Amino acid sequence: MNLVAVSQRVDVYVDRNERRDALDQRLGAFLLVAGFLPAPLPNCFYLASSKGATIKGSFNAWLEAIHPQAFVLSGGNDIGSCGERDQTEGWVLDYAKESNLPVLGVCRGMQMLGVWAGASLKSVTGHVCARHQLDGEISGDVNSYHDLALTECPPGFEVLAKSGDCEIEAIRHRELPWEGWMWHPEREKIFRSGDVTRLRALFCPSSS
Repeated sequence: MNLVAVSQRVDVYVDRNERRDALDQRLGAFLLVAGFLPAPLPNCFYLASSKGATIKGSFNAWLEAIHPQAFVLSGGNDIGSCGERDQTEGWVLDYAKESNLPVLGVCRGMQMLGVWAGASLKSVTGHVCARHQLDGEISGDVNSYHDLALTECPPGFEVLAKSGDCEIEAIRHRELPWEGWMWHPEREKIFRSGDVTRLRALFCPSSS
């Protein structure tokens, strides 16, 4: 089974003076069902940057040690609210671009793909704890848990799906094996077969 490195959200516990990395167990289960082994990505490298070490180099060395075949940028945390996570995911995209490795961005992860590529975000309404019908290459009924959306299609990407109110719901890079989905495939009671099939095709196109 191919190993997939998954970024983690940051949860802050003020009473314990702790910042914890966290990952929904259902996202790991979604990857396992699709035939991949999940490996959580730590956000701790950023915290050592004040010590003067070559932190990005250490992060890349860590990636070389676990040798992931693909990446998932998970949901949670608005961009700009957790510097360590923003930095980690930026390094992931640099590494994935240089290595031509597949990336799936989920919700915030799709927003990160867009911001990294030069797009911006805007506030939207009616997209939190809701469901939407997708129109485009990807179709069907999906969940929605976000109050931010891309203002435009990022440079180098194309739109795969929009919601009924014309917000961008899925994107694909024109050259790299990267996609972004604004819905959470892991939050469905029964994983959508289309999501599982699409993930397999993105991460292992030769076997799809």
